Amino acid sequence: MNKLLYQFFTNDHRRIEDLLDQATVNQDEIIMEIYQRFRTGLLTHIKMEEKILFPAAQKANGNVPVPLAAKLRLDHGALTALMTVPPTPELVKVLRYIMELHDIAEEEPGGMYDICESLTHDQTQQLLDQLAGVTEVPVHPHNALPFVLGAAKRALARAGYDYDELAKT
Repeated sequence: MNKLLYQFFTNDHRRIEDLLDQATVNQDEIIMEIYQRFRTGLLTHIKMEEKILFPAAQKANGNVPVPLAAKLRLDHGALTALMTVPPTPELVKVLRYIMELHDIAEEEPGGMYDICESLTHDQTQQLLDQLAGVTEVPVHPHNALPFVLGAAKRALARAGYDYDELAKT
């Protein structure tokens, strides 16, 4: 197996992580221009998985969802919710934690990318062509209203994460 899809998505993980690292070199002073690029990159990556990769794997699997997809979708919802609120050192800590576990579930041997690669092996070039045509997700300004953070915390809880506990560690 050539693992071109695996390489595409894992390389994108590293690109997104690098943007977050650059934006948070000084945790007390987040560089918003770079953080905006991180937000766009993360949301576009999620779009590529949700709109192209996961559906292709499901279709190739006799229209049966890949079991790991349900958990990853909950993570995607949690990460997307975190993109709505202004970044703080605590939020960045939570983001990093969730992204690390999420990336492992996708990248580890037998993980989501291996499963998708195996199921769609005869469609690799077609999928790469579709991925190349994906447009960036437009992002709105952050919303600092308290109820928005509350909604994000509930999205994290649905995915099995406790924002307040993760922010403390």
